[in-house]
Amino acid sequence: MKLLLLLLCLGLTLVCGHAEEASSERRNLDVDKLNGDWFSIVVASDKREKIEENSSMRVFMQHIDVLENSLGFKYCIKENGMCRELYRVAYKTPKDGQYFVEYDGGNTFTINKQDYDRYLILRIVSYKNRETFQVMSLYGRTKDLSSDIKEKFAKLCEAHGITRDNIIDLTKTDRCLQARG
Repeated sequence: MKLLLLLLCLGLTLVCGHAEEASSERRNLDVDKLNGDWFSIVVASDKREKIEENSSMRVFMQHIDVLENSLGFKYCIKENGMCRELYRVAYKTPKDGQYFVEYDGGNTFTINKQDYDRYLILRIVSYKNRETFQVMSLYGRTKDLSSDIKEKFAKLCEAHGITRDNIIDLTKTDRCLQARG
């Protein structure tokens, strides 16, 4: 019984420490520095079919606008080989550092890691028709990023239960770059 109680306390300590670490990262978020042009570099999901070619969650980021209590996203998706430009506004939720956007269902996201001059990592939890899955996206200020940053992204995906088989390097695909203004 004592061993079970000790293990339970250890588990709760680890969970609380992880949550506190993630929360402190979000508190340090300077949203104004997100404004500007971005490129989709890598995408991952615990449901690979959601990010494969012509899937709705395979988006090609172009620009983020910082608005009052919200963020505007200009991006493209590919449908039947054609690039289609979209714009969505994500609204701040009561939870620190979290936003909500309606797109092919409901989506809440947080910014997990950022280097405002180089990259941004988003973790999205998407739900539609009682199905929930997660998507992680790596965006860069340039058309590609170093293998070190991509590896950091892959390790973060694994920490969230996404296997390397479900990580797609978008720099090796048509990212609708011709549609950028």
